[in-house]
Amino acid sequence: MDDAKDAATALSIGEFATRSGVSARTLRHYESLGLLLPRRSANGYRVYDARDAKRLAQIVAMRQCGLPLATIGRLMSDGGGSLREVLSDHLRSLRAQGDALADAIARTESAIRNVERIDGMDTNDAFEELKAQGMRDFEATYGQEARKLYGNQAIDDANERMMALTQDEWDAKELLEESIKVQLRLAMASGDPEGVESQELARMHERWIGVHWGDGYGKDAYLGLVRGYLKDPRFVKYYDSAAGDGATGFLVKAVEAWQGRK
Repeated sequence: MDDAKDAATALSIGEFATRSGVSARTLRHYESLGLLLPRRSANGYRVYDARDAKRLAQIVAMRQCGLPLATIGRLMSDGGGSLREVLSDHLRSLRAQGDALADAIARTESAIRNVERIDGMDTNDAFEELKAQGMRDFEATYGQEARKLYGNQAIDDANERMMALTQDEWDAKELLEESIKVQLRLAMASGDPEGVESQELARMHERWIGVHWGDGYGKDAYLGLVRGYLKDPRFVKYYDSAAGDGATGFLVKAVEAWQGRK
């Protein structure tokens, strides 16, 4: 912009507020957040020009869509691509979050129904219902693929073992599963799939598989099962969401290293 054009479009904060319909107080607030940065004249007064008007219009448009100012600031300060491209990326991220939220809502609604169903049961009946629901959830999520890979008999036997667990055994299984996630984070932090933390992770995981599959599976079958995690996005999501990106691959390497020592 040349000096003549710049002077012609220069507005004081009062004039800019009047023309834009945004109060001077709000303009100052946007400036304090780094969203709008007008030039300063020789005497220190704010001077707004056409570039400020365009930027303010973008801010107002995003505010009308319900975006918080912190998000607007992050989007507008992104150095890569146009604001439209940045917003499009943000929209894709929001849609992905929406899908995850929809899944979480569905799981929570299912949990409420389960709680309502067992409210009137005694302790033993409630525990048996808990185990049965666990089996139903497994069948709904992994049953078809598991039966195709390992056969109906293997899955039926695993389900039977689960249903035969006492409450103490069931609680121990659940605690082990959560402990594996913690140990996976510790092992990943070490960065060494053959290190001490990873060896303990592999031992814990082998015990957990043994609870489900019994002692009849062989080394090759176990390694095949674990390597199969990487081929199933649901398993990748399960471990990566618990311990960070790459957690599933790290677990596989740790198990392979541990089995190689035996």
